[in-house]
Amino acid sequence: QVQLVESGGGLVQAGGSLRLSCVASGRTFSSYRMGWFRRAPGKEREFVGGISTSGTSTYYGDFVKGRFTVSRENAKNTVYLQMTSLKPEDTAVYYCAAYIGSGNYYLTSSYNYWGQGTQVTVSS
Repeated sequence: QVQLVESGGGLVQAGGSLRLSCVASGRTFSSYRMGWFRRAPGKEREFVGGISTSGTSTYYGDFVKGRFTVSRENAKNTVYLQMTSLKPEDTAVYYCAAYIGSGNYYLTSSYNYWGQGTQVTVSS
């Protein structure tokens, strides 16, 4: 069992930056593929970014367009989402998620474990 706890959300002005963190406990963190998703009011959960177990490969949703970066520190059991050039349409609850073994980073169905989410609000 893996527990995921996100932090770092908050209110930021358009054009600003935030860094979200997700700390994992439980089984060996370095074995898990990690992802970030978001859900805006009235919308489906959307893939933001993902990272391989070693951190050498990253994947992003089309809307990111170079503004966000996913990274991880396995020694700290932590995955990060650095967000820059934030826009009001980035307002959402952001979730980190984890899975082990085969799967597709882009699909929510791949993930076995989810955090509770952290709210990000971008004002115009």
